Amino acid sequence: MATKKGKAANESGLQYFQNWKMPEAIESFLKAVKADKTNPEYHLNLARAYARAGDYDQAMLSLGQYLHNETKEDVAARYERLFSSAMDEVETALIEKAPKIGLNVAQTGKGIQMWLEYRITIGRRPLRIPKPALWAGGLTYAIIDFRYFTGKENPLDKLVEAAKVLDQLDQEFQD
Repeated sequence: MATKKGKAANESGLQYFQNWKMPEAIESFLKAVKADKTNPEYHLNLARAYARAGDYDQAMLSLGQYLHNETKEDVAARYERLFSSAMDEVETALIEKAPKIGLNVAQTGKGIQMWLEYRITIGRRPLRIPKPALWAGGLTYAIIDFRYFTGKENPLDKLVEAAKVLDQLDQEFQD
């Protein structure tokens, strides 16, 4: 009975997750975990929903529970790295290049946060990173795009400045 309840709640949570309804997804995944505490998939899905909702503390707690139950070592190893204090190649490239194009610490931190969210929400799918600088460049582009095209100022007024920064960004990450 618990397995059926867990499966149904997990399926419901996945639907909510796909439709970006994170509070409902979290509630459903919590029900799935309650119904079957040993199913690693339910814990991972809960972590993904928490990360997408921006609740990284809960995401990390759920990932910890996931790691206690995961039997596939190759998948678990990827998430174990999130608990280490060492930076991966993408984070290293981002931290090295971002200051060179004028990004401050808070903006660089936002890029690392986006990278963390992506690594969690990708779930069990393989994560290949053959060119870390490209990933770091993509994150930096997202930060610049957000920085220049939100807020009270007319984005067209900032277009030339943004184009110059993006050109500099392209040159930095080509190295």
